[in-house]
Amino acid sequence: MLKAVIFDMDGVIIDSEPMHNKAYHDMFDEVGIEVSTELYESFTGQSTINICKRLCDHFNLEQSPETLVAIKRKHYKHFFYSNSDLGLIDGVLDLIKDYHSNGLTLVLASSAAMTSINQIFDRFDLNQYFVAKLSGGDLKQSKPHPEIFIKAAQATGFSKDECIVIEDSTNGVEAAKAAGIFCVGFDSFHSKNQDYSKADMVIKDFKEIEFNKVNSLLKF
Repeated sequence: MLKAVIFDMDGVIIDSEPMHNKAYHDMFDEVGIEVSTELYESFTGQSTINICKRLCDHFNLEQSPETLVAIKRKHYKHFFYSNSDLGLIDGVLDLIKDYHSNGLTLVLASSAAMTSINQIFDRFDLNQYFVAKLSGGDLKQSKPHPEIFIKAAQATGFSKDECIVIEDSTNGVEAAKAAGIFCVGFDSFHSKNQDYSKADMVIKDFKEIEFNKVNSLLKF
């Protein structure tokens, strides 16, 4: 029986990709590198520090990964507080409320830094629905490594067989499956060139996994 749902944040709860994209590319300009579209899209779902480590290795940069992280976060913070149009993904708040009101335990497992997670949760008053929030920035490994979802399942208090993960990235889907958890791939308008072939189920609208449907669709 389904007892808990583990949500990714960027691309699932919040459409923050345009801000991340702008912040990253401003950081690229500041340190003088040209990142191809293919390389940039391979970063989706990974933590900022791991992305910056990859950049330092790939471009043999003199700056440390931590310096790149600080530059990127400087730009992101500016956009976050100046962007009044920032909103939740269509239908996700209704889904969160639906799950919460029906007694499901909700946990966030995001590659974003905890400061970014808290900014989003405070801005949209989401803390009341979630029992725990995990940041990939606080862990040793980054998606597609399963560490964050293993820990997220533990945070629910239920077995992995009683959980599902909602993810929108190739790295996130691979991480969820490597953790041994049923994964719903959210193929949204905001997720570009991601591979959902390993997901157990792929959706384009959150109405497809409302509480009264998810239990009949999934054989828990």
